[in-house]
Amino acid sequence: MSEKQVTAAKSAKTTKSAKHAKAGMQAGIFGISWKAFGVSAGLHVVMILVFAISMAYTPAPNLQDSPMLSTPDVDIVEAVAVDEAQVQAQVERLQQERDAQRRAEEQRVAELERRAREAEQLRQREAERAAQVQRDRERQERERQQAEAQARQAREEAQRAEREREQAAERLRQQQEQERQAEAERQRREQERLEAERQARERAERERQLQERLAEEQAARNRARQQRVLTEVERYQALIRQTIQRNWIVDSSMRGKSCILNISLASTGFVTNVTVGEGDRAVCESARAAVLRAGSLPMSDDPDVAEQLRNIRLRVEPQL
Repeated sequence: MSEKQVTAAKSAKTTKSAKHAKAGMQAGIFGISWKAFGVSAGLHVVMILVFAISMAYTPAPNLQDSPMLSTPDVDIVEAVAVDEAQVQAQVERLQQERDAQRRAEEQRVAELERRAREAEQLRQREAERAAQVQRDRERQERERQQAEAQARQAREEAQRAEREREQAAERLRQQQEQERQAEAERQRREQERLEAERQARERAERERQLQERLAEEQAARNRARQQRVLTEVERYQALIRQTIQRNWIVDSSMRGKSCILNISLASTGFVTNVTVGEGDRAVCESARAAVLRAGSLPMSDDPDVAEQLRNIRLRVEPQL
């Protein structure tokens, strides 16, 4: 049996006992009243019979010889009067006892009713507490299910991010392998060129001078190309900053603050890694999130420019 059922049973039992006690008190009062009247009436009947018998068996007095003829009648009347007074006193005493019993019974019934009310109030409080406990359990269950759903979603997102990272790492590895092969091929060609130059030095002076002029012209072209590469790198860095600004979620608290980002890119411009350097922590985290949100950044088709952009270090500042 549950706690609520036990409390309800106790309350019903207490209420039933109070009702029975009250009914018994009323029945007892009426019973005592009829009994008292019966006793009083019986005493009066016995006194009347005694008086009648005494009158019947008492010899008639001689009126001339007995000057105190009326004395026995006076004694009998006084005796009857005394008995009636005693009976009345007895009746009053019994009535007082009944009144005392009635008051005690009323107090007992009132106490039982008070206990019944307290038991009912306790039952209601227990019922409310049990209902509150049930509501708390239901709320906790809902919160637990919500937390499990969020944790499951977080795990799925982490797994998806890990797959994307592995794919990006694989693309980077392939790209690096291609670049390594390209570098090996370049070195091989360079060796062949050097060998050709060595053979060319054995030719006539004119051929040597011609080769020198060609070398000087190549150097000039390399310097020009290097300068152009530097210019292209700066231009693409500006484009990268613009892309970050478009994907950057900023607020007024970032005004005047900056952060240094270290960004690694694939040859296609895909962002393979972003780390933060010195700067305001909130600005750095939001800037890093902007780069990841963009996913890909501007990248040059020129291999030399792309090589310079593979790992770049930028200082960014939110534009408000």
